[in-house]
Amino acid sequence: MQRDNTAVKKIQNVIHPDENLVSTHCCYCGMQCGMKLRVNTKTNKIIGVEPRYDWPVTLGKMCPKGVTAYQTVNHPDRLLTPLIREDASLKGTKEGFRPATWEEAYDLIARRWRQLQLQYGNSSIGVFSGVSMTTEKCYLTGKFARVALQTRYIDYNGRFCMSSAAAGMIRSFGIDRGSTLPWTDLHETDCLFIAGSNTAECHPTSMFRIWEVQERGGYLIVADPRETPIARRADLHLDLRPGTDLALANCMVNLLIEYGYANQQFIEQHTNGFAETLEVVKQFTPEYTSEITGVAPEKLVRAAHLYGKAPNAIVMFARGIEQQHKGADNVSGYMNMALVTGKIGRPKAGVATFTGQANGQGGREHGQKCDQLPGYRKIDNPAHVEAVAKVWGIEPSEMPGVGVSAYEMFDKMKEKTIRSLYLLCSNPAVSAPNLNHVRSALKGLDFMVCADFFLSESAEFADVVLPTTTWSEDEGTVTNLEGRIIKINKAQEPLGEAKPDWKIQIELAERLGRGQYFTHLKTPRDINNEFREATKGGYADYTGATWEKIEQNNGVFWPCRSEEDQGTPHMFLDKKFNYPDGKAKICALPYRPPAEEPCEQYPLRLTTGRVVYHYLSGSQTRRTPFLKAMCPEPYVEVHPETAAQYGIAHDEQVRLFTRRGEMAVKVKVIEAIRKDTVFVPYHFGHNDSINLLTIPALDPMSRMPEFKACAAQIQKIKSS
Repeated sequence: MQRDNTAVKKIQNVIHPDENLVSTHCCYCGMQCGMKLRVNTKTNKIIGVEPRYDWPVTLGKMCPKGVTAYQTVNHPDRLLTPLIREDASLKGTKEGFRPATWEEAYDLIARRWRQLQLQYGNSSIGVFSGVSMTTEKCYLTGKFARVALQTRYIDYNGRFCMSSAAAGMIRSFGIDRGSTLPWTDLHETDCLFIAGSNTAECHPTSMFRIWEVQERGGYLIVADPRETPIARRADLHLDLRPGTDLALANCMVNLLIEYGYANQQFIEQHTNGFAETLEVVKQFTPEYTSEITGVAPEKLVRAAHLYGKAPNAIVMFARGIEQQHKGADNVSGYMNMALVTGKIGRPKAGVATFTGQANGQGGREHGQKCDQLPGYRKIDNPAHVEAVAKVWGIEPSEMPGVGVSAYEMFDKMKEKTIRSLYLLCSNPAVSAPNLNHVRSALKGLDFMVCADFFLSESAEFADVVLPTTTWSEDEGTVTNLEGRIIKINKAQEPLGEAKPDWKIQIELAERLGRGQYFTHLKTPRDINNEFREATKGGYADYTGATWEKIEQNNGVFWPCRSEEDQGTPHMFLDKKFNYPDGKAKICALPYRPPAEEPCEQYPLRLTTGRVVYHYLSGSQTRRTPFLKAMCPEPYVEVHPETAAQYGIAHDEQVRLFTRRGEMAVKVKVIEAIRKDTVFVPYHFGHNDSINLLTIPALDPMSRMPEFKACAAQIQKIKSS
């Protein structure tokens, strides 16, 4: 069925003579919804937003965060000048800072970093970054760490978001692109199998395509411990226990084979590992799997038939399956469904992940991971190092080695291997697991620099805070959840003395005596040109994705290897996967339970996630009046029978605790959750952060912490 875009009502954007509309994209999730920022030309201030109906992914749709995103740009909490902390005893609070000039801040940073590196070595400085920046900034951050600071210790907040998807895709396909097909295929498929995604709240502008699958007679299957809005609408809800996804995925593969839905020709010609996988999955009968997951056997059987008989089907997943200590196995396990049935490498069929951060795809490809260089090259591969070193103008021997993952960086801080931290575009004092450990590590640093546009909970631990620009005060590219490279456009000049992160890094490199590697980069376009050259020949090749081509085509899908190449909307159309023999891997994955199972002392399963009104650590959305009013504080969802067992009433304050910490939180009694499970959103700071309780058990491949499952207890707070 071909979608009729003429049926979409296109409302003209009417503007005042003193206003201008700047076409761009939202700053929040990986949907990157198209928008036009309304700018007052007299004041040079963004004053509103209009939808973009020409953006093919969302066709003018926007969520509550998107329509209010502009309100953070000129917010009264914006940092307008550098801040220097005068009283170290006040670290971890908003107090003890004074305004400073850029020269004073740069002098202090350069002096302290030189002192520490002379005394403890180059890798005594760590860099912790994020992927809500343009790809140009992400690329330059990796170069800054390895060339200006010459440190091995750099990693990023994608370890808490997308790393399991990346690891699973690389293992199964030999390459990591978040979606094997464009989002415009979704509504034309026959079955959607969505695992661990609260799509209606976390990626709501996808929903019109998902509903259309059902309206056309297709099927929607949702695997989730909670009866989320999308699960309520699904044809089949697989209400599994948190942390048991791999058992469910193995059962699906077993049943698809047993019921004759396996594509033997595809398996033989285009995959390896089927025989080994068959041996692992055959024990996962519906009855055995039900014992592990809690999902009724008849539901498992029906799910296999719905997916198996569909001519075209797409397996989709998000943090629910990825944020586990076996997240990469979960990803590969669900992708086995597509490989066993051959439902991949063609339009309307494949696999896709719901990317959490704005540039979660582009930001993870080009050098912010501890073991990675631009183009998805590996830092332990001499040929890869040589290719990037040539672009950067350094000797391959100068390239620092592999560091450690994001959470492990805090261990390095605690043991004083990392003595100073440069933190940008991330708020780990809210978003990391086991926060008592993380905050202690930040507080114990000899010297910390934070670049942000708000004084975040993490910035409260800094010695120097540098004011940066928001997304609309700069330009560059990002890669959305499809793998489509798009352009972010500047709408207003930076507020106060704020500077973009790329400019801060170039100026710091000059202070550190490494400016010769950066001073030729005068603009984001200069960085983009060098960045594309650095990706040439890599797995994630952006060489041909020029700004002009992106603007002309409403985005370009990577890989895009030359000026003539128009990009790759559909992956693997030739059925050649990114392995030497061209074959994908069907992965044999023995089941492992969650790292921490319920017990007598901690009988409940705690899981965490997002709500529609907030984004990540909430540093931006908690400052937006409407969004804060709609969800002002955290809460814990508890099933009515569980609440009755504990003598707890709706809206009552309780104490929730695990082996790592505790918090006081208000109860929301709700039937849309398992009786053995409680849920808390993670967007809140200080003592309201649920990550005080989460476990830092790490996936051995992706180094993702297990945010989605740990043992917990709930206790009624007796009134005094």
